[in-house]
Amino acid sequence: MSEPKPPIPRSIILFVLVFMSATTIMALNQGNTEFLFYAISLLVIIAILAYLHKSVHFSTSALWLLTIWGFLHMIGGTIPVSTNFVADDAVPVLYSLRIHPDLPRYDQIIHTFGFFSATVACWEIIRAKLHVEPTTQHRLALAVIAAIMGMGLGALNEVLEFIATRFTDTNVGGYTNTGWDLVSNTIGTVCAGFWCLNRRRPSEQHNPDQSE
Repeated sequence: MSEPKPPIPRSIILFVLVFMSATTIMALNQGNTEFLFYAISLLVIIAILAYLHKSVHFSTSALWLLTIWGFLHMIGGTIPVSTNFVADDAVPVLYSLRIHPDLPRYDQIIHTFGFFSATVACWEIIRAKLHVEPTTQHRLALAVIAAIMGMGLGALNEVLEFIATRFTDTNVGGYTNTGWDLVSNTIGTVCAGFWCLNRRRPSEQHNPDQSE
């Protein structure tokens, strides 16, 4: 008999409901139509992850990584910032924040963190389908595969951003922004690949939040 899969911790569900509600209200008050596209996209992603969790059983750490990514993504497009920290006439929101000309933008940092998180989730999906503990050589192959999957998701994200520009004015940016996004995505996926090399099977490290 297969081992029952614990549900997504209620603390995560509550956190998602709170930040999605708060950022949606903020965006509507600002007349931010671009946000609605990303909010709908995030809801679709949440539904897909909830469906996958039934068979994959993501670890609590992976679920929180993805949740925090969603939170940072949503506040990035709704929280205003000073124009003193925004370059190239970009919309003065958190996503455009660059504290110093030689430092990455908030957007690029979130891309790195986000696709680190996505790669960890990809690794857990792969591991969930294995029934034996992989050798060191196989661990390396799985980490590389997970990183490639994460890069693919990063490329898909850029396609969605391009589609958004066809329907509404956005703060996505041009070719240079897309290039830096892809670089940031790659850094995140490679770091996650190295991190996954020494991770155990998700079911072995999961500590369900039973008290919530």
